[in-house]
Amino acid sequence: MKEEEEGGFTRLASFACDCEPFSEEDIEAIEASISNLRKKRPFSHRSPRRRRLPLSLHALQHPNAAAAASFSPSRGYSSMRLPVMKFSGEIMYSRTFDDVEKAATKLLKILEDKKREMTRIAVGFDIEWRPTFRKGVPPGKVAVMQICGDTSHCHVLHLIHSGIPRNLQLLLEDPTVLKVGAGIGGDAGKIFRDYNISVKGVEDLSFHANQKLGGGPLKWGLASLTEKLLSRQLNVPDLLIVSQIPYGRLRWL
Repeated sequence: MKEEEEGGFTRLASFACDCEPFSEEDIEAIEASISNLRKKRPFSHRSPRRRRLPLSLHALQHPNAAAAASFSPSRGYSSMRLPVMKFSGEIMYSRTFDDVEKAATKLLKILEDKKREMTRIAVGFDIEWRPTFRKGVPPGKVAVMQICGDTSHCHVLHLIHSGIPRNLQLLLEDPTVLKVGAGIGGDAGKIFRDYNISVKGVEDLSFHANQKLGGGPLKWGLASLTEKLLSRQLNVPDLLIVSQIPYGRLRWL
């Protein structure tokens, strides 16, 4: 992992994954989850293919093949591949209690300054946790929280080690700060169950998309909304969507 220190935060430049090899049972469960997820996604164009791991998971099993795979376009998709939408700002990565507390203080200051100019402000919001692929085993607690206050900075908070400091709780419970995301109601419920904190001021992009676009109600995700409204491709691999790795393995950032 290559990191750069800046103002008490760690800016993540790249991250090497140290995942353990997947068992056959894990692979079957992951494939089932991916299949179920893709059935619900709008604008999904796929052709039948033999059983295999997604490229992102295959790279974890065979690191030496990752470079070669990145140059191999998907069959039947390269001709209609959309331009990739990339975040050009800085990713501020906080892993300890003190770092998360400093990040929350920085965010609160930025938001308070914005409140002087407007009554309600918005932040991009998302969480991740490790699911379980075994019956009877509950999923893990919320492990990573991502909050973007503007287009120049995005904070990745490693809650699995730090927990939620008091000042971050104040931000989450502030109804004047809109937390915007796709399916964010479920995220708010997960945080309440795991940390007994009620996230206020949530705005679900999927709900608003259905209102504006009309037609039958769809369960929109950020990737499908980016494709539909911006004609761009969101660079989020299957690994992040499915496994929600709790240790901040955010290679896509």
